[in-house]
Formats: sequence, C-alpha cells, structure tokens
Amino acid sequence: MKKKLGLIVNPVAGMGGRVGLKGSDGPEILQKAIELGAKPQSPKRAVQALQRLINLKDEIDLITYPDDMGENEARELGFSPVVIGSIIKGKTTPEDTQLAAKQMQEIGVDLLLFAGGDGTARNIYNAVEDQVVALGIPAGVKIHSAVYGQNPKSSGELAALFLQGKVKEVQEAEVMDIDEEAFRAGRVSAKLYGYLKVPYEKRYVQNLKSGGVAGEKATLEQIANYVIDNMDDDYYYIVGPGTTTRPIMEKLGLPNTLLGVDVVYRKKLVANDVNEQSLLKIIDGKKAKIVVTTIGGQGYIFGRGNQQLSPEVLKKVGKENIIIVSTRDKLNTNFGSPLLVDTGDEEVNDWLKGYYPVIVGYDDIIIQRVAS
Repeated sequence: MKKKLGLIVNPVAGMGGRVGLKGSDGPEILQKAIELGAKPQSPKRAVQALQRLINLKDEIDLITYPDDMGENEARELGFSPVVIGSIIKGKTTPEDTQLAAKQMQEIGVDLLLFAGGDGTARNIYNAVEDQVVALGIPAGVKIHSAVYGQNPKSSGELAALFLQGKVKEVQEAEVMDIDEEAFRAGRVSAKLYGYLKVPYEKRYVQNLKSGGVAGEKATLEQIANYVIDNMDDDYYYIVGPGTTTRPIMEKLGLPNTLLGVDVVYRKKLVANDVNEQSLLKIIDGKKAKIVVTTIGGQGYIFGRGNQQLSPEVLKKVGKENIIIVSTRDKLNTNFGSPLLVDTGDEEVNDWLKGYYPVIVGYDDIIIQRVAS
C-alpha cells in the first residue's frame, strides 16, 4: 500500500522578513508587507523540499490543498496530487491551514509536511495535536519551534527517509510562538503551545531556540569593545539583531533595534531598523561589513529573524566581511554542531560554507565551521 503524504503550504509565511516587519501574522501586517514590496518565500522553499521527494512520486500518494497552498508546488515538480478542500485564492487564512490539517488527519496521512513559520506550526497543532506525524519546512521569519528541518532540503530528505521506513524514530517537539506585536516593539514573549510528533534524525532537525545565559554581561562588553576598536572608517557596519550585538550600539551611544538591523558609518548612526531594500540602497557602491550573532541552541547566523540580510545583501557585502560574535556559553548550547545558514538561496548557502573567526571576547577569537 502506498504511503500518504499530506502537503500544506502557507503562501504568506515569511513575507514580513526581508521588509523588516519581523513576521507576517495578521491581515494588516501582511498588507503592509505587500505594500513594501514583499514577495512570497514559502512556495519556493516548499519546492526545495519537494525536490528531495521526486524519486518517490510514483510510490506515494501526495494529498494537498488547492493552488498556492500546495497544489502549484506539487504540479511544478511533476507530482499528480490528490487535491482536497477549497480556498479563496490569494486570501488564505489560518483557518484554511487548520481545516486542511484536520482533513488530512481524517484521510490518514502517514506524514503531514507543511511550509511556514511558528504561526503555521500553531495552526497545525491546533488542528491535529499529537494525532499525526508532522514535519515543518522552515519558511517563516521567527522560527523558535523545534518541529522544523534545519532547512528545506533537510525537511525534504527527512520526509523521504521517513516515508521509506529508513527513519522510524518519532519524538515530541515543541511548538513555540511569540507575540508579534511585542516582538516589533523589541520584547520577546515566547510561549509553549504544545507538542507535535515529528520524525527524528538529529542531523536533519533544528533544536528549540534557547534563551541567553546569565552572567554574560562582562563578556558582551569585551566583545563590543573589540568590535568598536577595530572598526574601519572606510566601511559601513550592518549590525544584526540580538542581545549579543546590542552592546555594540550601546557602547557607541547609538539607539539600536534589538530585533532589527541597524547601520553605522564612522561610529555614527546611518539608519535604524532597515529592511532589505533600504540596505541595498545604503551600501550600493560602498564597502560594508555585517555583524551577526548565533541563535543559541540552533546555531543559525542567517535565515532566522534576520531575513533583511538577504542573499542579495550578503553577496554585495562578501563573506570575507562577515563578523560573527558570540559568547562561549552561547556556542556551547549548540553542542559542538557547526553554525548554520538558511538564506533561502541554496547557491548562497553553499557559498557561505567554510570556517569563520568568531569573536568571543576582547582579542579572543575561535574558529567555527559554518554549514547549510
């Protein structure tokens, strides 16, 4: 008997990232993202995952929702999906996602593969709880939950292995989400909503995002002082989000956006909370460096919460001009795994691979491998 794969794509997931809106939950924010020129990211990432399942297309039944909730992506790759349900094209809602998941549970899918972010994971959990084995394709802005593959390729490969019976272990993984309104105001308020059952193979799935480690204040000041003392007046500095980069702005006496991207030139503020297009204009024809930190427990330096630092921005800046800062304790929460990138562009992910210095104190540098 053929295995049944359910596919749900949240077509608007991740649209707020590159335009600096830190999420896409709610019709007003989505409309603002569109007005700022945001383009859908989720469909492309769903296709990247499905490419890893092409060899199984004659061995599985793929069940999905109409148009841009999965049908388009499946047909693009030559699948002949069973299309259920109905939607208003271009106006999908969280209720559509929940209904799709519920119907796929009733059909008895062996695996529910969904593309989205933390809000999508919440919708899936609300519909099926622990009654279906599910796996996320990371496509949102804020991905705190542990139900996602490390990147779309990993999600697709793990789904294929599970459907073939080569991965049999299933674990409960946390569904987390944050208050986006508070997030945009610079406050992180995360909540555990429940657990989804997911296929488990460590090298394919991302960890739950961990919080900061207490007692790091002195180390963070040392890191900030080192970065500032080595700033080159010929370069614009693009300072990424996070509590590890914040002291750099504070030491410079500049206002900073804790959960956004700021730009500094000759130790003066150029712009706060910039989006991708603003960044590209600011650095056009100029030399620039990017200062980023890792996400504790996950290890990502690009592709989680800083989508403003898009593939186009990264290519303009150059990998040699990426400055990574982190405390040793924060790196230790990754348990020796390499740092990760998930920019949405596989060529750029491959280009970013390699070994990078990581500033962990004043004139204290260690070398870390970056993978995709």
